[in-house]
Amino acid sequence: MSTPVVSIAYHSGYGHTTVLAQAVRDGAADAGATAHLLRVDELTESGWALLDASDAIVFGSPTYMGTASGAFHAFAEATSGRWFAGAWQDKLAAGFTNSASKSGDKPHTLYYFQTLAAQHGMHWINLGLKPGWNSSTSSENDLNRLGIFAGASAQTNNDQGPEAVHKADIATAEHLGRRVATTAHTFTRGRTTLTP
Repeated sequence: MSTPVVSIAYHSGYGHTTVLAQAVRDGAADAGATAHLLRVDELTESGWALLDASDAIVFGSPTYMGTASGAFHAFAEATSGRWFAGAWQDKLAAGFTNSASKSGDKPHTLYYFQTLAAQHGMHWINLGLKPGWNSSTSSENDLNRLGIFAGASAQTNNDQGPEAVHKADIATAEHLGRRVATTAHTFTRGRTTLTP
């Protein structure tokens, strides 16, 4: 049985989103996938080839002004050739984001990723967690403490560095990586079974 390949295509302005990208990678690797980190603002031809060969692509960006960063938008626009060719059709997709505000319109960034994935004919993997930190007996240390379903989200104060990314947000990103890898295993097994 082949090992699924999960690539994390992300942009990070100040390092906070890099922490989440590493957590997604670690979760995917922990679940048995081969996982790669690819910064979209430094993408080479070999990086594009790796994305094309991946079973799953996880999109990541900080949320700036209510959407993904300009660098991520430039990457998304650059995928149009792959859209024309159907190169990412039926791959798996997921996403994660960070902002300084508790809300910060992070869901809009995740919905932007979902739309990009849908345009490519990809299958979106959601977080698969109930919301945390929403009762008197829950805690800010719960998984999915921000209560966002579409993907992994984090909140980090704008006057603190990457070391301040909340441990629960890191654990939530790891969970997303494991979920993507597990789903990719299922898909690759299915393809193997169906291939004559």
